[in-house]
Amino acid sequence: MPVHIDISFRLNGVTRQLSVAPETSALGMLRDAIGLTGTKYGCGEGECGACTILVDGVTVNACLMFAADCDGRDVMTVEGVTATPRGEALRGAFVAHGAVQCGFCTPGLMMQAWHLLGRDPQADEAAIRRGIEGNLCRCTGYKKIIEAIAAAGERARKGGQTPVDKSTEASDG
Repeated sequence: MPVHIDISFRLNGVTRQLSVAPETSALGMLRDAIGLTGTKYGCGEGECGACTILVDGVTVNACLMFAADCDGRDVMTVEGVTATPRGEALRGAFVAHGAVQCGFCTPGLMMQAWHLLGRDPQADEAAIRRGIEGNLCRCTGYKKIIEAIAAAGERARKGGQTPVDKSTEASDG
């Protein structure tokens, strides 16, 4: 008889309760059990960043985290991020700057950029490069991605969007 673990956590601001197998990854739980397919499976080894999520305000690779480790924590996915003003600004900037090509890496890059701009809305090109260095993109060469993140930060600084949305910001727990 299969063993399951009951967990309870906040997902994109909503409390969720699930029963998961001990070997289930956070990525598998999000995609298969909950149906949030924005978080992508890339390498399965934590090298590509396609599965980036926020857990207690810190970016992590969902492919390397067990679902059971989400118990009692605050988890945010790209679906939650894009529902915030900063996330909407990022999404618009990615489109406007042509930073979306095949789109496979985009959710992970959006997560890293959202986290970066929340910590440093005035991030310069060097800070943006450091902020996304764990995310691989095979299509754009990063130039357009960096321009998009910089534009979203600039928009926030000029008052177009708030750099930190306190109502949905994950805690630094």
